[in-house]
Amino acid sequence: MTPQAKLIFTASLLLGTTITISSNHWIMAWAGLEINTLAILPLISKSHHPRAIEAATKYFLTQAAASALVLFSSMTNAWHTGQWDITQLTHPTSCLILTSAIAMKLGLAPFHFWFPEVLQGAPLTTGLLLSTAMKFPPITLLFMTSPSLNPTLLTCMAILSTALGGWMGLNQTQVRKILAFSSISHLGWMTIIISYAPKLTLLNFYLYALMTTAVFLTLNSIKTLKLSTLMTTWTKTPALSAMLFLTLLSLAGLPPLTGFLPKWLIIQELTKQDMAATAIMISLLSLLSLFFYLRLAYCATITLPPHTTNHMKQWRTNNRTSTMIAILTVSSTMLLPISPMLPPIL
Repeated sequence: MTPQAKLIFTASLLLGTTITISSNHWIMAWAGLEINTLAILPLISKSHHPRAIEAATKYFLTQAAASALVLFSSMTNAWHTGQWDITQLTHPTSCLILTSAIAMKLGLAPFHFWFPEVLQGAPLTTGLLLSTAMKFPPITLLFMTSPSLNPTLLTCMAILSTALGGWMGLNQTQVRKILAFSSISHLGWMTIIISYAPKLTLLNFYLYALMTTAVFLTLNSIKTLKLSTLMTTWTKTPALSAMLFLTLLSLAGLPPLTGFLPKWLIIQELTKQDMAATAIMISLLSLLSLFFYLRLAYCATITLPPHTTNHMKQWRTNNRTSTMIAILTVSSTMLLPISPMLPPIL
């Protein structure tokens, strides 16, 4: 792909995201989502591999269906209330349809099946965009409409997401699929709190995006796509592998790393809302995803177990470990001490 084409698609992604997050009218939000979908498709299918073409097709079909549902829900609401404003979504049927549409856009259970397949077919850099930037516009729509949506439905979907994200990631050997299930699990944490403390959802999303970016850029730097190649990288880039280990544990939400901060605040808020049982359930379900993060971390640093998988050993990697990875990994592991500054913001 030529640099000019990349520039056009990246600019379109920025434009689509900006239009959606800054719009008050449903049609503008829908137009931004469509621009985003069309801009990311060439980036998914740029390798022309059959797996990449399949991923792009699946992505297009699910996103087109979700966009149609967004339009349908906003039109139904406008028909009954005369309002096109995003924050004025009051009709119950529209709220239900919109919840399904945004769940489909985000890859939230039970509409999550497309996400691991698409991420597996896309290159690592595009996978990073799909896991972070492409989730920002739907999250902002969820944020703006959260007072109107059904909290019980969102809680059920969130618990299902955390359970399925952890459960289905246990048996994976492909790193991109593991990160896809990790994303589904994190979305569960974001959704469970959106009706009660929407700013916590955004904080969780920002920190998740920070940690996932660090992991994807590290994997891209060491050219790793599956666990068997991850096992051999620690001999070549030991410092980077050690930081990847810490970033993965942070993504799992272990104290005293950054990833513990949103989980701690969400559990605290759920307890305040008399939802202690829900908090216990989602905390226990996140132990499932902790298992596959530990597997990744184990393969990245701790030891090289005996294995008979045939794979190409890399002679060396490009040792241009960028400043960006350094900044992101430090932020992904050391932001917990800022937590006393957060209560005024939240």
